[in-house]
Amino acid sequence: MKFMLMFCDSEDREPPTEEQEQAEMEAWFAYSAALNAAGVWVSGEALQPSSTATVVRVEKGSPVMTDGPFAETKEAIGGFEIIDVADLDEALHWAKQCPVHPHGSVEVRPVFEMPEE
Repeated sequence: MKFMLMFCDSEDREPPTEEQEQAEMEAWFAYSAALNAAGVWVSGEALQPSSTATVVRVEKGSPVMTDGPFAETKEAIGGFEIIDVADLDEALHWAKQCPVHPHGSVEVRPVFEMPEE
C-alpha cells in the first residue's frame, strides 16, 4: 500500500546555524538511506519555498494564475516521500522517524490507486 509522507514546517522559523543545517541534512540523508535499505522508498523530493509556487484555479470557466502559496498557513509542505508499505501502522512507523519532528510535522496520507481492469 502506498502512502505519501508530506513534511510540513514553518517557513518563517529562525534560520539554522551552519552546524545545525549540516546536522539536519545528515539526519535527512540517514532517513532516506533507512527508507531505501528497508525497500519501502518509491520516490520523494524536497520542494522550494511556498513563495515560489504558482496556483492555478478555474474561475467562471477560465484558468486564473496566482503567485504564492495556495493558502495562508503557519506551515508549508517542504517535501515528500512516497513509500510502499504493508499498512498504515508501518507508514506511521516511518513518519515517527522523520527528522522534521523537532519543529514540523508529517502528514501521512494513502495514495489513491486506480483498480486494475
